[in-house]
Amino acid sequence: MNPQRTVSKRTLYNWLLDASLALSGLLAGITGVYFLFLPTNGYQGGRNLYYSITILFQRATWEDLHIWTGLAMVAVALVHLVYHWKWVLSMARRLWRQAVGKAEPMNRNTALNVLVNALLALGFILSAISGVYFFVVGGSHGGTIADPLFIFTRTTWDLIHTWSSVVMIAAALVHFIIHWQWVVKVSRRLVNNINFGSVRVVPVAEQS
Repeated sequence: MNPQRTVSKRTLYNWLLDASLALSGLLAGITGVYFLFLPTNGYQGGRNLYYSITILFQRATWEDLHIWTGLAMVAVALVHLVYHWKWVLSMARRLWRQAVGKAEPMNRNTALNVLVNALLALGFILSAISGVYFFVVGGSHGGTIADPLFIFTRTTWDLIHTWSSVVMIAAALVHFIIHWQWVVKVSRRLVNNINFGSVRVVPVAEQS
C-alpha cells in the first residue's frame, strides 16, 4: 500500500479541524483588523473621522462577520481542545515532573512547541472571553450606551480583546510555521486522493 496515497482517520480529522480553525480564525482576524483601524467609538464626538468609510461592506456587515466568525472559531477551538486533550494532559504532567526534578528537560523543539501553544491558548482564552463580553453587552456606539462596568470598564475590555487577539494571531502564525511540513504533506496526500476520485482513509495501524 502506497503511504503517499493514504491518510489515517486521526490525521484526516486533525487536518479538517486545523483547516476549519485556520479559516474561521483568518476571517475573524481580518474583520478584527478592520475595526482596529476603523474603530466605532467617537463618531458623535467627531473624534473618529473614518467612521463613515465603507470598505467592501457596510460597518454593520463587518460587525456581523466578526461576531459569527469569532463564535465559529471558539466552537471549533473547543472541539480541537477536546480532540487533543490527552496531549495537553501529557505535556502538563511532563512540565510538572520536570519542575520537580523527576524528568529530563524537554528538547528545544518540544519546548518551543509547548510555549507557542501556551501563548496561543492564553491569547485565545482572553480574546474569547472579552469577545463574548462585547457580544452580550455590545459597544458604546459613540457613548450613547452606558458602560455596564462588569469587572472592568468597556475600554479595558476592548484593550484586552485587541492585544490578546494580537498575541493569539502571532502565536498562531508561529504555530503554522512550526507545523508547515505536516500541513504540506497531508494536504498533498488529500489532493492526490481527490484527484483519484476519493479520499482513501486507513486505520493508523496500516500507516507505515
